Amino acid sequence: MPTVEDIYRFHNTIKEISKYDFTEYSEKSFARRIEKILVDYRLNMDELLDKITEEKDFLEQIVKDITVNTTELFRDPKVWQAIKHRILAKVKKQGTINIWHAGCSTGQEVYSMLILLTELDLLDRVRIYATDINIDVIEKAKIGEYVYRFNIEYIENFKQVIQVNPYNFEEYNNIPFSKYFEVNKVNDTMTVKPLLKNIVSYHKHDLVCEDNIFKTKFDIILCRNVLIYFNTTLQNKLFKLFSDSLNRKGTLILGIHESILGPISSSFIKYGNYYIKK
Repeated sequence: MPTVEDIYRFHNTIKEISKYDFTEYSEKSFARRIEKILVDYRLNMDELLDKITEEKDFLEQIVKDITVNTTELFRDPKVWQAIKHRILAKVKKQGTINIWHAGCSTGQEVYSMLILLTELDLLDRVRIYATDINIDVIEKAKIGEYVYRFNIEYIENFKQVIQVNPYNFEEYNNIPFSKYFEVNKVNDTMTVKPLLKNIVSYHKHDLVCEDNIFKTKFDIILCRNVLIYFNTTLQNKLFKLFSDSLNRKGTLILGIHESILGPISSSFIKYGNYYIKK
């Protein structure tokens, strides 16, 4: 495991040679990631620092290795049921709906939202922005092709959210998964169908050091399972960013293990895993 001094040196080197800043990441999780990098590349800390200083491409690769890119289709179905029946139902009567997926990773969350919007006949009224610090995962999100065997269990998530209404068990929508994905079991792929393509505006964005780059207010912001990797100071900074970026009564949706604490929490009303801006 890297020492405290090793992590301090790594932070300072990164800040000196780039715009990236990892000083407010959670210490334990960050140390584990640096340890894995050292093992994967068979380097000691001195060699790692020399290499990222001398090679810009390697620096960018290390940034990608540090950032976590785990996501699922309709991850945590109960959250998506609330998005469908509570949050989107609330904004259904307004005109344009602005949505920001912050930390979109490879796009499964983005396509989950697009499917809901299609089913609710809202797709032509939304402007969707998706951002991530890792340009590679953004490109994967744009393509919308995933490993079928890895994602097959999430088809059940799709059924729970799209076919069943937990607020009215008499309602059942016989919407097949094949409406939105082309499954090729031979090639072990599932590919998003064209009706969900070319709708989202994707951008590289660093939540740590960049503000709202879109210069617009949002009705819904999703930042799920990202903040758990940051310390409390950085979390509060981002909660302020999201609060400033939301319309009045806009909704912030977090991961199931994330919550708003401290003074900034007075700016929101909590409903389960989502928050309404006062």
